[in-house]
Amino acid sequence: MMYTIEKLKVNYKTLEEFKKFREYGLQELSMLEDLEANIIEDDSVSPFYGIYFGDKLVARMSLYKVEKKFDRYFEPAQDYLELWKLEVIADYQNKGYGKALVEYAKSFGLPIKTNPRVKSKEFWNKMGFSTVSYEMERDLGENPLVWYPQGVKEQSH
Repeated sequence: MMYTIEKLKVNYKTLEEFKKFREYGLQELSMLEDLEANIIEDDSVSPFYGIYFGDKLVARMSLYKVEKKFDRYFEPAQDYLELWKLEVIADYQNKGYGKALVEYAKSFGLPIKTNPRVKSKEFWNKMGFSTVSYEMERDLGENPLVWYPQGVKEQSH
């Protein structure tokens, strides 16, 4: 099934739609703080992407581009994407929405880093993500997963 991924506008309508997600209120997953900090009515310069079912936002993620000079994960060093806050509303899970968002992120052709939520590692493994060698200073208690496009591998330290 094909899904249309939309860049979400930074506006109050999007803010209201975010409140319908199960993880609403959990600081590490809530995009509300990001959104409120950036609100300019209908601003399309946004890191947020989503999938609508009818007029209801049912899946979302944020994608941030990290510049090459900050790359401590990939060889050769390069710009990469950080995928955050991927979530699908409970009634719409297991229908391909999460997969569609991840495939969209992969379509940029850049390596991707994410910090998976509890109990989601199996999903990320199916999507081709793998663990990196843990480095205390770099990872700061996180357990990042990464996706490597062709010709990219883990940075050796």
